Amino acid sequence: MNLQRLLSLDLPRSRWLAGALLLIVVALALAPFLFPGAKALGVAAKMLVFILLVASYDLLLGYTGIVSFAHTMFFGIGAYGVAIASTRLGEGWLALGAGLAAALAVSLVLSLVIGLFSLRVKAIFFAMITLAVAAAFQTLASQLSTFTGGEDGLTFRNPAWLEPSFEPFENEVFGVLLDGKLLTYWLLFVTVALLFGLLLRIVNSPFGRVLQAIRENDFRAEAIGYRTVVYRTLASVIAALFATAAGALLALWLRYTGPDTTLSFEIMLDILLIVVIGGMGTLYGAVIGAVLFVGAQNYLQDLLALGAQAVHGVPVLQDLVAPGRWLLWLGVLFVLSVYHFPTGVVGRLRARAAGWRR
Repeated sequence: MNLQRLLSLDLPRSRWLAGALLLIVVALALAPFLFPGAKALGVAAKMLVFILLVASYDLLLGYTGIVSFAHTMFFGIGAYGVAIASTRLGEGWLALGAGLAAALAVSLVLSLVIGLFSLRVKAIFFAMITLAVAAAFQTLASQLSTFTGGEDGLTFRNPAWLEPSFEPFENEVFGVLLDGKLLTYWLLFVTVALLFGLLLRIVNSPFGRVLQAIRENDFRAEAIGYRTVVYRTLASVIAALFATAAGALLALWLRYTGPDTTLSFEIMLDILLIVVIGGMGTLYGAVIGAVLFVGAQNYLQDLLALGAQAVHGVPVLQDLVAPGRWLLWLGVLFVLSVYHFPTGVVGRLRARAAGWRR
């Protein structure tokens, strides 16, 4: 019962899904011990950031039916807020807090304005408006080099406890030397876990039920007394604030932010792909999809390199599995996942579990 309350009565409803989620949580929590090395830790940190970012976007697309291309804009606002405050005010927790508060305030105002002025139009026109706003913001961030560093971005220092040079213990703990980088990673893990739990509470609250009703039939929801514009605007604001928090976490991990790391349209495409792979309207799909997609992005090329060595000398096959063709195979894997899991991995596992119960 305590677990059900923690998950807002939204259990995985599939043993395979529950096992996969448990394995992912344990693996991410113990990543510094299980997967030593800078690359592995960086991949795990990116997975955490994308879990929160994709879950916040799923609140829009999967639960409310809103297609927005401005999500990376709020993601970038969070990263730039932390970076600008840290470079202007100096390293320290005060700078981080001020930067995050300012970023959240900016995202709140922008998402509210976009929601109030744009959500009254049809879906395709709203999507185009958000795309134009996101493109304008990316151009602005590239040109205001005095504040944003332009194309070069901003590099800053974290508080002393989060710097790699900080080592609280002289001896290793379970074979790993604890330092500020690991403390930063666990800060990311705890923050993402808490915010993800808060998102679960939101989507399973009466407010979340209204959002799902609007997604299924907005005219019927309006007819029974719900102001759909108000609910859609609130959903846009909440999603923007969570995306801002995700951007701040990424900046905290990288100690750098720039247009390519947070504002590029490629990140928006990655978010859409992860939502489709994991399953829209589930939130758990954000966890599964982010782990699969980010893992494939970072390790598929290495696997192809091993395959290329195994088939070296075979005329056609060695060209097909060349490491440089990893994007081709990533696209093939995406097509296969959509074909075999049309409702996403989570949707397919839940449907199979329901069939077994029947």
